Amino acid sequence: MQNRRSAARLALCATLGAFLVSLTALPAAGPAQAAPANAAGAAVGAAAGAAAGILPHRAVYKMSLLSARNSSKVSDVRGRMLFEWADACDGWTTEQRFQLRFVYAEGDEMAMTTNYTTWEAKDGQRYRFNVRKLINGEEDEEVRGDARLAKDGTGSAAFSKPEPQDMELPPNTMFPTAHTLAVLDHASAGETFFNRVVFDGADSEGATEVSTVIGAAAPIKEDGADPLLKGKKAWPVRMAFFPLKSDSAQPEYEMSLRLLQNGVAESMQIDYGDFTVNAILEKVEALPKSGC
Repeated sequence: MQNRRSAARLALCATLGAFLVSLTALPAAGPAQAAPANAAGAAVGAAAGAAAGILPHRAVYKMSLLSARNSSKVSDVRGRMLFEWADACDGWTTEQRFQLRFVYAEGDEMAMTTNYTTWEAKDGQRYRFNVRKLINGEEDEEVRGDARLAKDGTGSAAFSKPEPQDMELPPNTMFPTAHTLAVLDHASAGETFFNRVVFDGADSEGATEVSTVIGAAAPIKEDGADPLLKGKKAWPVRMAFFPLKSDSAQPEYEMSLRLLQNGVAESMQIDYGDFTVNAILEKVEALPKSGC
């Protein structure tokens, strides 16, 4: 069922930075254009500058249904997401834990609990992922594997669950944290558009083209802002996601967010066409330094 698949993807979409943001007036981006040769290596190298300003942190977000069309089968969404982004010396680790409840127009409800953990080398060339999802308290799916990239972005992914599977990754592929850092680097440089293929391992469908539009930076409002956020620049970012296995000219979903220069996201809106989910930052705290 499409709505069930959308619900599952919602509990994993924040793997691309776990961004959180308010919807902006930026135009929807079209399908990603072909990147120049060795663009992945150049993007990873440039992102080293953005990495220096990243704040390893733990954040809690409140998630709720923002809007739904009359034709939508989803009538309500409620829950929370815990997100951690840590510096593991030789790599970055992320952990996302979702507890969401979906209510459908016909009255049915679905409780979803998802735990998603990753490790990504700081050179952007190695990646490990593990996803475990429960539906109404029973295990629904587990995805596990690892992936490697060459400097030109070509590579392969090997899944051990839900079943053994190997797949090739196209040129100029990036992993999620490298992509997030590259978005920040492009934002800092004042560049408006950024397109790339991203592999996150969230499911066994493969990589996704991500077309990104970045708006003008604005300072965080000081009144009531958390000390970790004060004085930071924030960019409105809109991303459109096009699965490589799909022939549709329309994105599977779009995400709008307000991304801070230290990697913290204030809010996020995820638009599936027939319904939109909102995520608002409730609490953020710095994680202990790794001691590297």
